[in-house]
Amino acid sequence: MRKVFGVIGLGRFGFYVAKTLAEGGAEVIAVDRDEEKVRQISEFVTRAYIADALDEKALEEAGIFNADTVVISIGENVEASILVAVLLIDRGVKDVVAKAVNPLHGEVLRKIGVRRVVYPEREMAVRLAKSLLFTGIIEEIPFAPGTSLYEIEVPEKLAGRTLRELDLRNRYGITVIAIKRRGTVIPNPSAEDSIEEGDVILVLGSEEAVHRLTS
Repeated sequence: MRKVFGVIGLGRFGFYVAKTLAEGGAEVIAVDRDEEKVRQISEFVTRAYIADALDEKALEEAGIFNADTVVISIGENVEASILVAVLLIDRGVKDVVAKAVNPLHGEVLRKIGVRRVVYPEREMAVRLAKSLLFTGIIEEIPFAPGTSLYEIEVPEKLAGRTLRELDLRNRYGITVIAIKRRGTVIPNPSAEDSIEEGDVILVLGSEEAVHRLTS
């Protein structure tokens, strides 16, 4: 069976979460009190409803309480965000994800049982700043405390050598997950695969290690 997701709040963040989940094959129930936002998302998702996020009866009729995961995307209204989270958890939704506008908001959400709190603007700003500060880093995806996945342009000093010759794991503490070359991806490359000028590599490692590699 397909996983069922609920998305409450269809601003930019909520809209793209709902759309991307639906494009990935999930069943998506989208809710917002703005008729135009509901109309825009309706062509992508399984069901879309015009409803107030705090209307328990409307959420029940929409099927939100039966979803496997519900994403709360009404972070700008802190009080409403918290009240909706309490309602969802009280009604037995086991997996709740919520957008927060500041650390205090996020801390409250965590304490009431929200599994994952996201700060879209802050996270995007930090990722952009790092990509501007450090040459070669295209994208960073946090993986665990102190470790991230990085998409980086191959530094000139690495080009033309195999992964065995480079020995990045021992020299830098970095693991190469994939190599992207002229539109083709080489997943889980072997020690005999080489890195060429113009390649993009996906690596797992610490921020410090990646900066040493790209500097």
